[in-house]
Amino acid sequence: MPFDPEATGVIPRLDPASLQAAPDAKTDTPPDPSPDAGSEADSDADSDAGSEADPDAVGDDAVKTTAAFRIPTTPSTLRIGGPPATPPSETDTLPSLPVPQPTEEEADDTKPEETDASGEADASEEVGTAEEPAAAVEGAAAKQADVATEVGAPEEADVGETAPFERVVAEPVEAATAVQAVAPGPVRQAAPPPRASRLAALVAGAPKWLPVVLVLEGLLMYVLALKVSPGPLRGVDPADINGLGLISALPVSAFAAILIMIVSFFVTVAQSTDRKFLLLFQIAAITFALHGAGALVAEEPRFPTAYIHAGFVDFIARTGDTAISIDGRMGWPGFFALFAFVTKTAGITDLSPILNWTPLLSNLLYLLPFVLILRQVVATTRARWFAALLFVLVQWIGQDYFSPQGFTFALYLVFVAILLRWFGRVEPRTKPVPAKGLRRLLGRLDAMTPGELANTGMFRADKLLMLMLMVALFAAATASHQITPFMMLGVLTAFLLFKRTTLTWALPFGLGLVVLAWISYQTVGFWAGQIDAIFGGLGDIVSNLQRNTGDRIEGSDELHAMVLQARLGILVVILALAAVGLLRRLRRGVFDRAALILLCVPVLALALQSYGGEIGLRIYMFALPGACLLAAYAFFPNLPADSADVREETVPVRRLNVRFDPELTKKVSLVLAACFAVMFSMAFLVARYGNEKFERVTSGEVAAMHYVYEHDKPSARVVYLVPKEGPEVTPTLPWGERDIELVNFAGQALVHKDPANIKDVVDRLRPGPESPRNTYLVVSKGQVSYLQLNDGFPADWGERFRAALDASPDLKRVYANEDAALYTWGKFVRGTEIPEPRPWQGRGEPTSPWTPLGVGALAVSWAALFGYEVIRLNGSRRAPRARRWLLWVAVPTFVVAVGVVVERFVYIAGIN
Repeated sequence: MPFDPEATGVIPRLDPASLQAAPDAKTDTPPDPSPDAGSEADSDADSDAGSEADPDAVGDDAVKTTAAFRIPTTPSTLRIGGPPATPPSETDTLPSLPVPQPTEEEADDTKPEETDASGEADASEEVGTAEEPAAAVEGAAAKQADVATEVGAPEEADVGETAPFERVVAEPVEAATAVQAVAPGPVRQAAPPPRASRLAALVAGAPKWLPVVLVLEGLLMYVLALKVSPGPLRGVDPADINGLGLISALPVSAFAAILIMIVSFFVTVAQSTDRKFLLLFQIAAITFALHGAGALVAEEPRFPTAYIHAGFVDFIARTGDTAISIDGRMGWPGFFALFAFVTKTAGITDLSPILNWTPLLSNLLYLLPFVLILRQVVATTRARWFAALLFVLVQWIGQDYFSPQGFTFALYLVFVAILLRWFGRVEPRTKPVPAKGLRRLLGRLDAMTPGELANTGMFRADKLLMLMLMVALFAAATASHQITPFMMLGVLTAFLLFKRTTLTWALPFGLGLVVLAWISYQTVGFWAGQIDAIFGGLGDIVSNLQRNTGDRIEGSDELHAMVLQARLGILVVILALAAVGLLRRLRRGVFDRAALILLCVPVLALALQSYGGEIGLRIYMFALPGACLLAAYAFFPNLPADSADVREETVPVRRLNVRFDPELTKKVSLVLAACFAVMFSMAFLVARYGNEKFERVTSGEVAAMHYVYEHDKPSARVVYLVPKEGPEVTPTLPWGERDIELVNFAGQALVHKDPANIKDVVDRLRPGPESPRNTYLVVSKGQVSYLQLNDGFPADWGERFRAALDASPDLKRVYANEDAALYTWGKFVRGTEIPEPRPWQGRGEPTSPWTPLGVGALAVSWAALFGYEVIRLNGSRRAPRARRWLLWVAVPTFVVAVGVVVERFVYIAGIN
């Protein structure tokens, strides 16, 4: 094929002395009929390293067949016999020679050649060397325009004095310099390329610029569709939001914009090159459209629970202390303390912008470690990037708001990425496969091609740095969240069991001791009086599963029931695709242990407890990385082209001996993947924003809460509406943004479907120990919407309920707007004072007799286990005696430390 300098950026330097004379310069070199050596055996094999040509790989043959020489139209000077002559003047003429006139067919060849897609004429021809320049010039001139006279004699003839022209001596020229010769006859100027050729070149380059244009167009179109004032095909009117959530109020142009961005992604991923930055930008744009929709249309930061987390940050910034007696979540204050430090240092007083954009920023942050995880698996480019897209499309859980769970999930992904990238292990099986039984099946699985890449070429200093980072990530997650460290520990243990890491068992034992120590010594105020509530759900898998699935699909609103069914539908589809992907990889002889571990380990959390009815949501969230990777294999299961075990696009049906066309199956796979992506994007809008009617926070609700904060001196109590009383029912309003030590949100008022039945509400506000002076009943739009969608309350219940409260002689309305109202008791006995706030400093944490010994054993055990792991980084044979002594120290101290932790649970629970 002709040399294209645009493709490699290298122009070879040609030496005329090295060129070989062509037998017939006019004869074109026939194309090589052999297939392109760089073609992929697997039609889907477009890995990172398998598709680009080496720019330096230009051999001698390539030089001979790709050197392009142009014959200029301006005359040059030739040397005629004897000594060198001076250039002729304008009046000088050349000897009269018979010049053959070109025929009509030959004259057509003198027209300018059309340009190819790169914009350059294809003028590559073989030319002679300095030994036969006449033949070389003759061939080049005849190919460019057959108007020049044959110069010189045949190759075997002597071209001395009998030749009318002496041999032209070719000077050494660069490849980019054209060989000049005289072309007698009229001079023709080359015509500019026609407009049709430029248009054809533009169309030919569409794969490069079209995806960029599409994604930018989709982004601009989406922002305009959501931010402009409501109108035809544009804008979002909150009044249009119904039981389906935000999707019911989105304009058609927003859906078209999402479709355009998804099409842009698949146009890029269908190409044979891995355009990493463009693909990452396209996924980020889709993430912005899906996860940023709430922030684009929100009056105030959405999701009420985010406000109490902002209150924890405010409290720590003001007092420099935690208050586990106020809220159990303060026993894990790592996330709140970090943001308290950042906001106080930066002088930030209003967290509203942070609360509003945290969901989008969190999902963009999740992409980075997940892409690093995908780089460590043996998969094609299409499979990797489609898995990243799926990770964005099916992450509807909504735990990415301003919360410790959203923060520690990012830590979890980084932890897994480091474990795979720097401590991954892939060892081929050397033992023979057993003859029969279960061991034969396990042996065959173990003998398959690993689905992960091995860690090679790492310096010990890099490994030590990454090990320290893993320990720091685990410690941060332990101090910030209750579940995430157990997920990290489970994945690490599974990697050790299935021999997919070079780390040793010293690390999980040391990290497990970190979790036990934190719970035992730092969260006493949380577990001291509720041991049964913490450990009561251990092993009760059926009950925990029921509370996370069946109990959530009980809303009487038909549209809202579709939202809950859509969430379960996404779960079923993604798990089904993961199963199909696993089977297709096994058919190709690939066993993806890492993906299976990431999928299955979080499911074990069902045996722990219900976690307030949300353990199922957390399991789904932590299982997403493995599920999305296996689901991508359902469409693109092949190995990359640079793998040592490349398979074909499809596995033939053995019984029928049918083999499908790889090109056809590649196109079908892309189309099916695109269809599923569009389906998931629409289902995401329903599943993620289906609760928007009560998760959306209005300015009126925030204003009502600010009224309470302005009147909470020295304290205040807030009573909220509930369909049933219980500790797991939280307020559906922006509560706890300020003064968490002054305002108590522990009051619940039972309401009924009959809005006129306010007896329980009045009794709840009646003055007493639970309802002192400065107690407020909050009636908000979010609470009313929750009752309507989840408990079947009438559509006009909110207006009628507020009218009944206004008519009650016992209550008094102290604040009201369109979205919220505050009520308090009408008359108090003279002299009734507002009570002092409950103390938050606590009375000191209880301890046990063996606690000092346990603290010492913890320190020694950690030092020994960590030292053992550090020495082991140098190799399995390094310092065996030192490692043996460290184990002799670590084992007994570990047993003592765990024994003291158990003793503290028993002793402290007994005295409380």
